Amino acid sequence: MRFVANPPNPWLSHSVEWIGEPPAAKIEVYEETETRSIISRNDSPDVAFDYSINCYRGCIHGCTYCFSRPTHEYLDFGAVTDFERKIVVKVRAAELLRKELMKPSWKGEQIVFSFTSDPYIPLEANYKLTRACLEVCADFRNPVGIVTKSALIRRDIDVLQKLSREASVGVYFSIPFADYDIARAVEPFAPSPNARFAAMKELAGAGIQVGIGIAPTIPGLSSDIPELLHRAKDCGATKAFINMLRLPGSVATYFEKRLREKLPTKAERILSRIRDARGGKLNSSVFGERMRGQGQYWDAQEKLFQVYSKRLGFNERRVGSESHHDLNTFRRPTAQGSLFG
Repeated sequence: MRFVANPPNPWLSHSVEWIGEPPAAKIEVYEETETRSIISRNDSPDVAFDYSINCYRGCIHGCTYCFSRPTHEYLDFGAVTDFERKIVVKVRAAELLRKELMKPSWKGEQIVFSFTSDPYIPLEANYKLTRACLEVCADFRNPVGIVTKSALIRRDIDVLQKLSREASVGVYFSIPFADYDIARAVEPFAPSPNARFAAMKELAGAGIQVGIGIAPTIPGLSSDIPELLHRAKDCGATKAFINMLRLPGSVATYFEKRLREKLPTKAERILSRIRDARGGKLNSSVFGERMRGQGQYWDAQEKLFQVYSKRLGFNERRVGSESHHDLNTFRRPTAQGSLFG
């Protein structure tokens, strides 16, 4: 990795209305130039997709609960403040993606952006790597899924519309809390819930299929599932899912520390509810159980989600363009293009 001595200012290009206040510490950027592949295969039963792309490592949003924090330790960085202040940028992402989609072994499976980082962290405004990768997917008519907390995705509506017409695309906005103060306590530098809903509405108005991810739900803190689903419905969402909080490795200690700092009167109840839903622990590493809970409180939350999702008509159709979801739209572009489209 190459350390960038004078990196672009991730807070300069877009309105603070949806970026929020920058962290007090300086952001450090490392450009990764020796990456050999960009598509990751997921084999966990907890994850609803098989292939993902992460153009960045680390995430400036600084969510205290992020289960991806320990991945930074593989780089000899810390999982706590390093995760949100030392950002690795895979500058060859689009080039590598094009090479991988050209391989005969690739059959056009859906690719999801992202998994270990938000695809639209503020640095994306400067590097445009997610956009470049989406343009590659559009060239190949490869189906795409996106999960984000950022309103920066509005910039790429033109590419998303092309994907929607010629392949398929589904965009989920992760919005676990409706209350601004609670969101700011546990997602300190992420865009506000209102900004995410506004972006959802704009994408839906542009003909792009959108959904809401109430993820993660935090026992003892998540209490607005019906409100979130109603707001998502009003903004044009047709899909919804929930996942329970995961606190692997050092994330549990950090989450508890920040919880006690930011929400001191609620912290003990929240931790108690988490343990109740995790068999007395703060985390479960059992495959198939990592994003679901147990016990009465989790069962009640899951039932509430199911009742309101059905009442509001969520999840009645597949994610993606309805005219394409049964077709294999993938094709490799040729130098001269196709006479038959």
